[in-house]
Amino acid sequence: MAETAKNEEVSDVVPSTAETTAEVEAVLDAPVDRGEPILQVRNLVKHFPLTQGILFKKQIGAVKAVDGVSFDLYKGETLGIVGESGCGKSTVAKLLMTLETATSGEVFYKGQDITKLSGRALKAVRRNIQMVFQDPYTSLNPRMTVGDIIGEPFDIHPEVAPKGDRRKRVQELLDVVGLNPEYINRYPHQFSGGQRQRIGIARGLALNPEVIICDEPVSALDVSVQAQVINLMEKLQNEFELSYVFIAHDLSIVRHISDRVGVMYLGKMAEIGTDSEIYDHPTHPYTQALLSAVPVPDPAAREGRERIILTGDVPSPANPPSGCRFRTRCWKAQDKCAEEVPLLAVPEVFAGKKTLAAHDSACHFAEERDVVHAA
Repeated sequence: MAETAKNEEVSDVVPSTAETTAEVEAVLDAPVDRGEPILQVRNLVKHFPLTQGILFKKQIGAVKAVDGVSFDLYKGETLGIVGESGCGKSTVAKLLMTLETATSGEVFYKGQDITKLSGRALKAVRRNIQMVFQDPYTSLNPRMTVGDIIGEPFDIHPEVAPKGDRRKRVQELLDVVGLNPEYINRYPHQFSGGQRQRIGIARGLALNPEVIICDEPVSALDVSVQAQVINLMEKLQNEFELSYVFIAHDLSIVRHISDRVGVMYLGKMAEIGTDSEIYDHPTHPYTQALLSAVPVPDPAAREGRERIILTGDVPSPANPPSGCRFRTRCWKAQDKCAEEVPLLAVPEVFAGKKTLAAHDSACHFAEERDVVHAA
């Protein structure tokens, strides 16, 4: 993990003044000092339209998958994003990669808003921001050899590796991720799940990126293999000074690899802070409920802890509750929660105090609560 600890409040964005494609490419290739913001997300929104009719389609609503997410990613750090299925984590990943077009909001990479780029400039962004996908069984083309899979980015960005050096470069990447370079002519079906994910990581490293978006990269793997892949990713981060956005369900894995953690609920960020702040001093009721559900291996601790059982179903993202989106399942909910949207900020009760509870939390009644969870 990176050794720098940052304030959870989003930093000021200094927009790039580049206008021409050449100027934008120069900005994107400029180095960023360790500990400085490299990716800045501001009020990111993605609504998928709901339509009715066959010949004449009419929009009758929208699925609000992501609805106003803001955060910073610093050079050399790992930002973990957790939350239940359907909260918008993977949609955020696709928006950061510009695989989906944002409804509104901005994603600044080195001060350049990448949501407005196209053509050569967007191609340059995608060279520097790569992705490791969730399923190693479907993210690799079964008809291509490992050498073709890892070397394909060089066909799109030939300036990274000249044609005569590509085979050697692919073998070096296989060695970097712990695979035998002689496997270059094998096909994906000849590898185990953990080995396939290593191939996916090698493909992500091919273009020497600065940011890697990891969309649940270990969820399809066995526990022992998960540890190997996580350790590999930490090694690669230190070796290549990578910045990770690490999306996962497993809270223990997220804590192990992340410097800061953001908790999402129904398209919004509920709480964000360092790993110690989120896991040891959670202030948002949803985060507290998540941590209380983590299995505890110690029988004595398991007997003495209080489980937080949430009632009701998760609301539909097509029709989210007014005000605070968690209020329909929250034991603290009051009239104010239905009328006002809580801001993601340090709660007033902790403002100015030297406590790990003084981190950003989107709750009108944020407070600490003892939660016993797995180490």
